[in-house]
Amino acid sequence: MTTRRVPRWAELAPLLRPKPVVLNGSRRRLGGAATVDDLRRVARRRTPRAVFDYTDGGAGAELSLARNRAAFDRVEFRPGVLRDVSDVDTSATILGASSALPLALAPTGFTRMVHHEGEVAVARAAAAAGVPYALSTMGTTSATDLAAAVPQVRRWFQLYLWRDRERSRELVRAAEAAGYEALVLTVDTPVAGTRLRDVHNGMTIPPSLTARTFLDGAVRPHWWFNLLTTEPLRFASFSNWEGTVADLANHMFDPSATIADVAWLRETWPGKLIVKGVQQADDAVAAVDAGADAVVVSNHGGRQLDRAPVPLEELPSVVAAVGDRAEVYLDGGIRTGADVVAAVGLGATAVLIGRAYLYGLMAGGEPGVRRVLDLLTAEARQTMQLLGVSSVKELTPDRVRLR
Repeated sequence: MTTRRVPRWAELAPLLRPKPVVLNGSRRRLGGAATVDDLRRVARRRTPRAVFDYTDGGAGAELSLARNRAAFDRVEFRPGVLRDVSDVDTSATILGASSALPLALAPTGFTRMVHHEGEVAVARAAAAAGVPYALSTMGTTSATDLAAAVPQVRRWFQLYLWRDRERSRELVRAAEAAGYEALVLTVDTPVAGTRLRDVHNGMTIPPSLTARTFLDGAVRPHWWFNLLTTEPLRFASFSNWEGTVADLANHMFDPSATIADVAWLRETWPGKLIVKGVQQADDAVAAVDAGADAVVVSNHGGRQLDRAPVPLEELPSVVAAVGDRAEVYLDGGIRTGADVVAAVGLGATAVLIGRAYLYGLMAGGEPGVRRVLDLLTAEARQTMQLLGVSSVKELTPDRVRLR
């Protein structure tokens, strides 16, 4: 029979260790986030619905969006044991230079809408983490201003081919003058996909203050305060637009663009050229033949053609087709460091993330983006250790498979 007694204070004291009180709300929210999905939940609470859905949503019924993520659920790792993994190197070579992770931050449009610090905050976080950052043509900070604000970050400039080719040429020249190392040509957007969340929310650029958005903003006054007390939202690369994103894309983008335009850019642009939006091997071959140094296997995060091929599933065939001549990147569905490891194991040189860092930006500005990159780094390192590999170079197809 168990004998009970009254515990002594000396025995209780070590158990009573309350967490330190963090008065800074943003720091408390970010510190409590153990995953990118946790940050997504914080972002959803702190951002107006239309703005969150603009970031979070996809095209059509969002089947591509869901399938991108579901593909990573099919990943099976094949670990080796009894390897020395006390020192793990997560760095990789991207476009001839070292990156602290096999990862770059993808271009995202109208970034200051999701948080008033916008592209500058993202670039600063990228610089601190030692990874490249791609600025979008549809961004709210110009190539010149970003270079002046964050000169130490590895800068890529993303380009859509516009109907006005001379304006495209001017943007390329500005990026070259500002010291951008790479041009990212997005080729999966001849016209805009239908994003039903934006349609249902009445999403416009810039956001309009309707009765619905007013009520939504009433419980998120910090977002409206930041919007209204900082520089007005506007596109940096062209005159402001009032209307939907889809209308803007259909007005500006050129549906007649062909592979000849890749060759034209190769002649125009002296730096590295990346073609983003490749979804099958023969298009990857054509892009590399036209002068691309790298291709991104991508369906635009499920935001363009619904039911598009899933990048992770297409990756091996693209690597087999062009991997000996160009670097192959992947985006779409990446939420964890284990996802990064899986993509590299299946042949990717590196991955690009978009939504993941935008969740951090919405949740807490620059510190939120840093938190995302810290989480991905820690998760990638732990996954590599459990796999029994000590460097990114050891992430080979024999370590990863899709069930």
